[in-house]
Amino acid sequence: MKYVSIGQDLFTQNRQRLRSLLKPNSLALFHSNDIMPTNADGTMRFRQNNDLFYLSGIDQEESILLLYPDAREPKHREILFVRETNEHIAVWEGHKYTKEEATQTSGVGTVYWTHQFERIFQTLMAECESVYLNTNEHTRATVEVETRDARFIKWCKERYPLHQYLRVAPLLQRLRAIKTEPEVNLIRQACGITEQGFRRVLSFIRPGVWEYEIEAELYHEYLRNRSRGPAYEPIIASGANACVLHYVENNQPCKDGDLLLMDAAAEYANYASDLTRTVPVNGRFTRRQRQVYDSVLKVFKEARKMLITGNLLDEYHREVGRVMESELIGLGLLDAGEVKKQDPEKPLYKKYFMHGTSHFLGLDVHDVGDKYRRFEPGMVFTCEPGIYIREEGIGIRLENNILITQAGNLDLMESVPIEAEEIEELMNSR
Repeated sequence: MKYVSIGQDLFTQNRQRLRSLLKPNSLALFHSNDIMPTNADGTMRFRQNNDLFYLSGIDQEESILLLYPDAREPKHREILFVRETNEHIAVWEGHKYTKEEATQTSGVGTVYWTHQFERIFQTLMAECESVYLNTNEHTRATVEVETRDARFIKWCKERYPLHQYLRVAPLLQRLRAIKTEPEVNLIRQACGITEQGFRRVLSFIRPGVWEYEIEAELYHEYLRNRSRGPAYEPIIASGANACVLHYVENNQPCKDGDLLLMDAAAEYANYASDLTRTVPVNGRFTRRQRQVYDSVLKVFKEARKMLITGNLLDEYHREVGRVMESELIGLGLLDAGEVKKQDPEKPLYKKYFMHGTSHFLGLDVHDVGDKYRRFEPGMVFTCEPGIYIREEGIGIRLENNILITQAGNLDLMESVPIEAEEIEELMNSR
């Protein structure tokens, strides 16, 4: 791991919060992600399961966390299983957690090797009545590859068919939606690295530069600041490419007179940030580009005000839609009379602003959360309105990360340049 040690207090407190939600005499299991193959003997870079990381801080493959608050033996109320190393692994793969290091990282006092799991698990299953098992229940997830969790669920139910099985994902979604102060600080760190990357490329962008060259500059800044890299696949979209919402080819030259939309941000210690900025390739907005930019910025500022305690995601999106309608009418893209007659289920603004304004942010870029839960202090959302005019080759999106507090909200990216004048000034001061 490149990041600085987080300390075990965060993970100890997270486990305590989960334990308070478990039914009496039940245990809960959390598995690491698999190392995914590519071809031949190649593998993808390992990325830890977010729930396991949230509860333990363990950032290594073949790890298991077992929580059993009512275990008869106190040492079995929290157990961590980690991969036993040997000289061969040390030579070919590098250092793995010792038991002492696993305890120091996680705060879990009882640590066994992963190959000891089945024997200890059998003993505890003879005591418990209920078992909480974990799955990916994100509403936008498409799961086509069988996960370590899924394999374990089949194995466990086949071997222990008479236990009561429960879903732990709803409990984790409830807990993870509220970020504690240490988590907010990690997101701030990711936001700070992202800002450094953005400021770096402002002095680099000019006509003739290729999208992938800008992407490379961002990678450089992220990595040199202890990030593993981007929190998601970067979108570096010049000209009409900006009207493709998930454009990731990043293989075209940036042309004089075009805009450049960059949806790219760093992660830090597995926590994500999420930034979008749109800038003129030559350092100056045209009159029409500036009109559209100012409209997006106005919607952004109005939407940001609505990210407050007590609001509801669907209600919030409807209200942002009304603000967007007004701006699109002002830009000559919608007719006020037609808007009044529109089908409320198919608002006309969706032609030019087809995605949502906000989503939860945390360990996942699109973090877990319940859209039917009213906003509470500690929730972190993106705020990202956009206007996409394909017939004009203009796509503009602006995005910051917003922390909801008791007193309103806090923009975690407030220091990242967003005003058109500041963007132009910085681009022309090189």
